[in-house]
Amino acid sequence: MTRPVDARTDQYVEDVVALDPLTATFAGIAGHDDRLPDLSPAGFDAREELDRRTLAEVRAIEPTDERERVAKDAFLERVGLTVEKAEAGFERSAFSVISSGVHAVREVFDLMPTETTEDWQTIGDRLAAVPDALAGYRETLSAEAAAGRLSARRQYAEVASQIRGWTGQEGASGDYFGNLVADAPAALRDRLAEVAAAASASYADFGQFITTDLAPRGRDRDGVGRDRYALESRYFLGAEVDLEETYRWGWEELKRIEDDMAATARRIVGGGTVDDAVKALDADPARDCGSREAFEAWMQEKADTILASFDGVHFDIAEPIRTIQCKVAPINDGGAWYTPPSEDFSRPGTMWFSFTDDHELFSTWRETTTVFHEGVPGHHLQCAQVVHRADLLNRWQRLLCWISGHGEGWALYSERLMDELGYFEDAGDRLGFLDMQGFRAARVIVDIGVHLGLTVPTDNPFGWRPGEVWDGDLVLEFMRRHSRMEDGQLGFEVNRYLGWPGQAPSYKVGERIWLQARDELKARKGTGFDLKEFHTAALDLGSIGLDPLKAALARL
Repeated sequence: MTRPVDARTDQYVEDVVALDPLTATFAGIAGHDDRLPDLSPAGFDAREELDRRTLAEVRAIEPTDERERVAKDAFLERVGLTVEKAEAGFERSAFSVISSGVHAVREVFDLMPTETTEDWQTIGDRLAAVPDALAGYRETLSAEAAAGRLSARRQYAEVASQIRGWTGQEGASGDYFGNLVADAPAALRDRLAEVAAAASASYADFGQFITTDLAPRGRDRDGVGRDRYALESRYFLGAEVDLEETYRWGWEELKRIEDDMAATARRIVGGGTVDDAVKALDADPARDCGSREAFEAWMQEKADTILASFDGVHFDIAEPIRTIQCKVAPINDGGAWYTPPSEDFSRPGTMWFSFTDDHELFSTWRETTTVFHEGVPGHHLQCAQVVHRADLLNRWQRLLCWISGHGEGWALYSERLMDELGYFEDAGDRLGFLDMQGFRAARVIVDIGVHLGLTVPTDNPFGWRPGEVWDGDLVLEFMRRHSRMEDGQLGFEVNRYLGWPGQAPSYKVGERIWLQARDELKARKGTGFDLKEFHTAALDLGSIGLDPLKAALARL
C-alpha cells in the first residue's frame, strides 16, 4: 500500500540531515558524522524554508488509515510549532546554559564511535569543521543582537563560564577536545591534536565574544513575557494549558508531595524532619557508591535488573531494547539525560549522569528514581521502542520527533508507576523519589511565575513571601527551600529554567496529562483495561503532542 504521509515525511528526514548533520548523529542516522551544519543566517534560512515547504505539502495529503492520520497530526503539530517559533523570531537568538549551537556542537562528539581508525578520521574531519561552524553561529547571534533579539545577560555570562570549563581555562575537567583525542591511534594523533587544539581555541574565542559583545547587551530581566511563554509552553507540551490554573495546581501539588515527604522522613528518623532524614541517609555508607566508577556500575546493574524483570509483565520489550548503557559523562556541568539508540541499534540507548566539580556524595537514595526516569521504564523503554517499531512508525516519527511534555511526562509517569508497583518500599529511595517529584512541582511554580511576572500568592501553603513578584533571586531561594540538591547543581538548574522558558514545567504537567489519559481510558474500558496494553498502545503512537496523544487514545 502506498503511504503518502510516510513517503513525504521520510523524504523530509533525508532533507533535514543533509542540512543538519548534528541531527543525523543525535538520531543515529549514518553517513553524516564528518560534517557540521551551517550555523550562519543562510543556514537557518535553508532549514526554515524546508520546514515551511514540507509543512504545506504534508497538510495537503490525505492519510490512508488511522496510523497515517496519527502520523500526519504529529507532523503538523510539531513542524507547525517550529515554523511558528521561527516566524516569531525566537529560534535563532535562543541561547541558554543547556540549549544553544555551542552546546549542540560540543555534545555531538560524546556520541561518536572511537573503535576504528575510520572512526577517528571522522572525528578529525568534524573537529576541523568546528571553527567555521562557530564563525557562522557568531554571525547569526550578531545579526540577531543588532535586530534587538537577545537573551538574558545571565545566560551569556553562564555559557561563557561553561566554555571556559570546556576549554580547560577553569574547573577540573580540562580541555574537552584535547581529552577527546588523547587515546587516538598513534598514526593519527598529530593531526587530531592539531584540529582539537583549533576547535578548543575557536571555543575560547567564542566565549570571549559572548563576554565582550553579547553579555553587555543582554536583557536585565530573566522573564520572557506572556506571549513568548505561551508559545514556548505549547511547543514543549504539544498541548495548550491554562497557565494560571497550572500555576495554582503547582502550589497544591508541591504541598501534597511535601506532606508525603514529611511522613516518609519519620520512617527514617523517628519523629524527625526531612532534613534529619536527609542527613541520616547521606551519612549511611551503604548508600554511597564512593566513586564515579562505582556509581556507573550501580546505575548499570539497576537498569539491567528492571529490564529483565519487566519484560512480558508490565511491558513487551523487544530483544534490541534489552540493552542499555549507563555512563558518567566526561563533563562536569551536572544533570542526567538519555540518548536514544542509533537507527540500526549499533549504538545502544544510553543513560548519562554528570557530576558537578563540587560533588562529594555518590548516593543511591537520591538517584534510584533517576535510573527509573532516564533508563527503565522511562526514556529507554519509550525512545528505544519508538526507534524499533519501524513496522508501525515512519522514519520521521521514529528518529526526529520529540516532544518534551510527552517524553519527560512519560519519564515522570514511569517514576510514579514504580511507586505504584512497590519499587520504593525502601524509605530512603522513596524519599529520593518524592524529593524529585517535589522538585519538578516547584519548577512549575517558579517557571510560570518568573516568565509571566506573577506574584507569589498571598495564601500560598508555605506562608512564603506573599505578594512578592518573582525574579531570578526568588527562584533560587524557593528552589533551595524545596530541594535537597547541592548548590552547584541547583545553580545550573535555576539558570536552565530562566533561560529555557516552558521546558521545566513540561515534566510535571506532562505527567499530569499522561495520568489523565490513563484514567480516562481506564474509566472507558472498565474491567477490560489492561496496564500492559495501555503502555504498548500509548508508546506505539511514537512521540506525539499531548493534545494529539489524548485524541488518539480516545479513539482506541
